[in-house]
Amino acid sequence: MACLSSSQLQKFQEDGFLVLEGFLSADECVVMQQRIGELVANMDVPLHSRTIFSTQDEQLKVLDNRDYFWNSGDKIRFFFEKGVFDEKGNFLVPPEKSINKIGHALHAHDPVFRSVTHSPKVQALAKSLGLQMPVVVQSMYIFKQPHLGGEGGVSRRLIRAPAGSIPVTSFLGSEPAWDNSLFVPTPVQRGALILIHGEVVHKSEQNLSDRSRHAYTFHLMEALGTVWSPENWLQPTAELPFPPLYT
Repeated sequence: MACLSSSQLQKFQEDGFLVLEGFLSADECVVMQQRIGELVANMDVPLHSRTIFSTQDEQLKVLDNRDYFWNSGDKIRFFFEKGVFDEKGNFLVPPEKSINKIGHALHAHDPVFRSVTHSPKVQALAKSLGLQMPVVVQSMYIFKQPHLGGEGGVSRRLIRAPAGSIPVTSFLGSEPAWDNSLFVPTPVQRGALILIHGEVVHKSEQNLSDRSRHAYTFHLMEALGTVWSPENWLQPTAELPFPPLYT
């Protein structure tokens, strides 16, 4: 089980994040990576759906022209790094080295990632945080490819524009000029879990190493007394309402 101690809970409440080393075993990590390898080997992404993923403004036009991203909240879809396609959409690098992330419903549609997300230790962790009715909003497998792995910009709020508007998404608010000296570097070992409060500013710098830096991430929301904004780009669907964490 992964209940937090009183000191761990206090640290999370004070800092807004907490590192739990060894949360996943070596075997669990291998199973997840093997499953991702299978998904990548079998992926079939049409040329017109080969979408570059970026949180930077200049990439929004790429996203806005494609329902592939817009409608990915209840599906398993593939998003790619910048510069991995030629002008016709063909791969310039091996496909397995081209992917930025897989999202946004691995937790619902893949048995391996559903098992990890709803594991007893994750449920115990959520209960020790006081979450009463947590639901899983989205999940992503992030690759951080060597030399290609793009910088993960600090998020603003990506919202849906009114029906019929162009572009179909926009950022709500503006990004402050954050002082980089205030960020806390948090290197972790394989199998670690980083717990991050939803209001904590965080980022991931470009991967300049020779090895990929894989991460599986999922977002929880306390559903008790909470209304999900209809402006948010990601919306629950009839096919996939946000699933309860506790099973």
